[in-house]
Amino acid sequence: MVRLIDTHQHLIYPDIAGYGWTADIPPLANKTFSLERYAELTVGRDVAGALFMETGVDDADYQAETRHVADLASQEGSGILGLIASCRPEEDVGFSDWLDECEELGVVGYRRILHVMPDELSTAATFRANIRKLGDHGKPFDLCMLPKQLQLGADLARACDNTTIVLNHCGVPDIAGGGLDPWREDIAALAELPNVYCKLSGLLAYCAPGEATQVAIQPYVDHVLDTFGPSRMVWGSDWPVVELANGLPDWLDVTQSLLGTLSADEASAIGNGNASELFGVPVS
Repeated sequence: MVRLIDTHQHLIYPDIAGYGWTADIPPLANKTFSLERYAELTVGRDVAGALFMETGVDDADYQAETRHVADLASQEGSGILGLIASCRPEEDVGFSDWLDECEELGVVGYRRILHVMPDELSTAATFRANIRKLGDHGKPFDLCMLPKQLQLGADLARACDNTTIVLNHCGVPDIAGGGLDPWREDIAALAELPNVYCKLSGLLAYCAPGEATQVAIQPYVDHVLDTFGPSRMVWGSDWPVVELANGLPDWLDVTQSLLGTLSADEASAIGNGNASELFGVPVS
């Protein structure tokens, strides 16, 4: 089995922060998804460690979430190798102060969810200047956009070519609707940019109900492999959102099957090597 670094581990603690986006998703709403539960689901599954991914908490709580998970990560045996924190690049006030604090919290990358924001947000001069500032700090930026926004993502990556951009969830393709095009063209355009990486995550949750299988996602996986190649891909669980499909153990099985078709070096690069290099975390 391929050793995995999970670059997309969410944790949900309703007593710490608000998660308004889960309100209309019954499998997630008003529930705790703890570090302990994640450990139970991954025991014996060759997960070498995880990067906590900010969970889209309510705006007032994004810094509190990061501080709380930093405390969890400091506990022996947490398995958290680093944090990908939420940030607000559209705001100059406090942005640099937050980056400074995050240096003390074990933050190895940042994300600003854009699929729920106006398209013009990522085109603003302040936003782009601050994304470039992340690159100056040696920190990647995770890009979370819908397929219709991928051209904006490419524009952002070109404008911030000193910053590594990690495309979340293979660009969130409409698998249930058979949406291969124009997704394929836009993915290919992103892959032409050397500072863009692709995250193999999330895909099963985009399948039609009852059809979350390797067969359903295979054309999308094949395309990102063809365009980005194994040297510019990382893996993520997207737990607990993966519960909208067949759960984390199933995704781990599918992952091993997908990686099993590659050479050992290619599989290892996607599973752990690229993440270790990009985020500066060890593979145990």
